[in-house]
Amino acid sequence: MSKKFVIFGDPVVHSKSPQMQNAGFKHINFDAIYEKFHLVDGNSLKNEFIKNEFSGANITVPHKEKAFLQADVVKGIAQKIEAVNTYVLQNNQVIAYNTDAPGFLKAIQSFGKINKVLILGAGGTAKAISLALQEENVDVTVLNRSKSKLDFFKNHGIKSFSFDDFVNEKFDLVVNSTSAGLKDEELPAPKELLENVLKSSSFAFDCIYGRITPFLVLAKSFHNEIKDGEDMLLYQGVLAFEYFTNTKADNKLVEAMRKGLKGES
Repeated sequence: MSKKFVIFGDPVVHSKSPQMQNAGFKHINFDAIYEKFHLVDGNSLKNEFIKNEFSGANITVPHKEKAFLQADVVKGIAQKIEAVNTYVLQNNQVIAYNTDAPGFLKAIQSFGKINKVLILGAGGTAKAISLALQEENVDVTVLNRSKSKLDFFKNHGIKSFSFDDFVNEKFDLVVNSTSAGLKDEELPAPKELLENVLKSSSFAFDCIYGRITPFLVLAKSFHNEIKDGEDMLLYQGVLAFEYFTNTKADNKLVEAMRKGLKGES
């Protein structure tokens, strides 16, 4: 009987994870199907996972923190992030991982050596990225509209500011982890503030994939090398796939999953 995998989210209709994961399954002849699962109540996530006899799942916004709380065992950096995006069923236990963090690190490798990073936003993605960078001994600063979400970062020894008290430094890389620009023409921070930052930075990364956001357009106008979130999505998916199938991904599998992500067969 083929194994069942899903992505839980609200919304989830836009997710490209199924086409990416199914391309991977097909590539290694793994008998499984991966589908979307629209879940409104994040508190019922684990129950739905068990009840539907899923072998594994990915979790997207806004359920990553709730998924962390419901897991039986949390592995690796996810324990510090307190948010997970991958569930695997092992010996009747729900084992949870966060593949966003290592997926992001792999995605920014193409920029070369990075020493100082500014992250815009303070949600689950910002938590994953900031702690992943901190583990690599990168100097990280988090900038968010309000102060209310900054305690997590302060507790982990990460510099954090609201728009009101931000002190600009020279950053190598600026990352948008917010949803600004996903379905609108918004910037993740006031334009003047962003311009001051981007005129001295070298690289700009947006976790949003599939479009050049207003943030990336602005960054490019200041001669930053830009990158959208496609590679981050791909690499976090490849890492999840390795957990799902208990296999090691080679370059051919990665390219098969990239083609799936892009909707190419």
